[in-house]
Amino acid sequence: MATDAGMLALWDPQSFTDIVDYDTWDPQLGEDEDVERHIRTGALVPINIRSDGAFGVLVRVGGPGRLTERESRHRLVSSEAYLFCSSGQVWLSGIEAVSAEAWPGTVQFDLPVGRYAVVIHLIAWEDEEGSVDEDGTPSAAALPDFVVLVSPTGPEQDLFRSDVETFDRPDEPR
Repeated sequence: MATDAGMLALWDPQSFTDIVDYDTWDPQLGEDEDVERHIRTGALVPINIRSDGAFGVLVRVGGPGRLTERESRHRLVSSEAYLFCSSGQVWLSGIEAVSAEAWPGTVQFDLPVGRYAVVIHLIAWEDEEGSVDEDGTPSAAALPDFVVLVSPTGPEQDLFRSDVETFDRPDEPR
């Protein structure tokens, strides 16, 4: 998954049907406070380390909501849970591609209507032996940069992260 805007996003396409071009995108997502508004409503979950580039992202839905043992050994940091409200689908793209129509490269998958808790884990995949090929690219067995766990949540859970930056900086206690 790639972004030239410094942020990836998991988002509900039904929440952004009015975005059809840059002039309709900018007032909705152009500033952090605009993005935060969509985060608070559960329409968008940021995967944000404020860096352009291409990243491996694994999204795991349901199940126990835990990392595998291998993922856990290489986990750098985890986010607090974000709220995601699904209208039946979820799309994954760079923030710049959030719109009424899917851009090429947007990953789309079904997700039953409901409320979900989303936790993002940053993985130090390069630390694992054999993760990098001779040419410096990730090997076929390399872990992804991010593991995103999506688990159903009930109405009783009402405290969710709403920050645009996915992870707290070590020098910024909450």
